[in-house]
Amino acid sequence: MLETGTMAPEFTLPDKDGRPVSLSDFRGKKVVVYFYPKDSTPGCTRQACAFAAAWEEFRKRNAVVIGISKDSQASHQKFAEKNGLPFLLLSDPERQAIEAYGVWQEKKLYGKTSMGVVRTTFLIDEEGRIQSVMPKVKPDTNAADVLALLQETDAR
Repeated sequence: MLETGTMAPEFTLPDKDGRPVSLSDFRGKKVVVYFYPKDSTPGCTRQACAFAAAWEEFRKRNAVVIGISKDSQASHQKFAEKNGLPFLLLSDPERQAIEAYGVWQEKKLYGKTSMGVVRTTFLIDEEGRIQSVMPKVKPDTNAADVLALLQETDAR
């Protein structure tokens, strides 16, 4: 997994409408990149809806929110429309960013081991450096935790 203080790996991935989006598009802004396992599952839906509910707060802090999963653009489109998600969802079926950020890991569920996306959030500063790594985040509190971190860094 990546560490605080290192440069965030660059990526270019399609959004839900097929438009390419690069991390470097957001230089000069704070970027919240959260990796999640799958659209429309209970935990991922709660996490996305929490980010949507806090959207204005993120905007006030000049922060961009980007959710990334292996799901298709069509899946992201349905997920965003159904839940009114105002932020970017990027499709990474080839695991370009998922592997570059080290979130494709072995997971255990009900005694079975498989590979998958471990729910992880990165806060990236205006120059593209990783300001904070939040591994194995809780879907219900992730957005609030990131906002608290942004408030803390703004106060410095």
